[in-house]
Amino acid sequence: MLRYLGLIVKSSIRNRRRSTLTIASIAVSLCILGVLMAMYRALFYSEATPSEALRLVCRHRVSLTQSMPISYGQKIERIPGVKEVMVWQWFGGTYKDSRDPNNFFARFGIEPARLFNIYPEYRIPEDQKNAFQRERTACIVSKSLADKLNFKVGDRITLLGDIFPVNLELKVAGIFAQPDSGELLYFNREYLREAMGASNPRSDEIGAFLVQASSANDVPRIAAAIDHEFDNAPAPTKTESEHAFQLSFAQFIGNLKLFLMAICGAVAFTILLVSANTISMSVRERIREVGVMKTLGFTPGAILGIILSESAVISLIGGAIGCGLAAGMCLLVSNSPAGNFMQGLATLSLTPLVAALCLLVALVIGLVSSFVPAWGASRTSIIESLRYSG
Repeated sequence: MLRYLGLIVKSSIRNRRRSTLTIASIAVSLCILGVLMAMYRALFYSEATPSEALRLVCRHRVSLTQSMPISYGQKIERIPGVKEVMVWQWFGGTYKDSRDPNNFFARFGIEPARLFNIYPEYRIPEDQKNAFQRERTACIVSKSLADKLNFKVGDRITLLGDIFPVNLELKVAGIFAQPDSGELLYFNREYLREAMGASNPRSDEIGAFLVQASSANDVPRIAAAIDHEFDNAPAPTKTESEHAFQLSFAQFIGNLKLFLMAICGAVAFTILLVSANTISMSVRERIREVGVMKTLGFTPGAILGIILSESAVISLIGGAIGCGLAAGMCLLVSNSPAGNFMQGLATLSLTPLVAALCLLVALVIGLVSSFVPAWGASRTSIIESLRYSG
């Protein structure tokens, strides 16, 4: 086929309007397919870092909205293999104008003395770390959040409560760096307890605990031991890996795996229909040309290969453009609010493997969609081809 390369390229773009529209359709479809495949890989097949592999999240078995006694932490600490336990309370609240999506970021009440044991990958200057642990109203913010909202050390932040009936006046004591681009704010959970008052029944309740295991091999055993410990308690627990906990948010919409696979299948089928229709129209217009080619000595196999190659060229061009668009979309998703709460989405990218799979899908669809009309054209006799009037 290499000797017919010039003919293949020229024939592929002979009808520029049709070729452009077909390439655009394939590019948009491959963009959607690429993003979905990248999300599927990031959510279900991404490997946890060594630090992430040691962390578990313990929450109420019924729902995240149900709280647990803070005293559970002491019992969890006594389980063999547990290295560290920290309270982890989602505050929610409103920062400035809730209608502005830029003001939405994660806000957690934690124990400052334990935070950097649980998250050893966090990097912060020692003086800022000490200030955070020393001052009750201090908070720390991630570098990505500081860059986004222009926070600086010493700034004052007011969070208006919604889940909790209190407002928090916080002072930025430090800015920490992290491997992902999550937008996070941590404050001392004891400050929230004092703000609610000791008489408030919710002051000694907590939403979740972060648990650090001594080794990755201990994680399954620790999860089972924690849940067994509180099986018959008023607030039974569900303990799972950090990655599984993050996926539980996405599972609210249903079977996420099936959902993504169904959309991928629908997109692939759409590309197949578009490509098949275009190639069929092109072949029908060229029946007489095929007869001339046979008269000049082109074999049926050569004609079949030329038509299949033309379809492959169009599909691969559209696939390459679609991969470029998908890479940009992945970057947007990773920097969106969704990326702040899902570890997989925070690092979402179009990997070389996913890009190669997208191009392979484009190539296969191009060949499959053009095979039937190409086969029919290659088997049409010279007389029938030359008599064809369209």
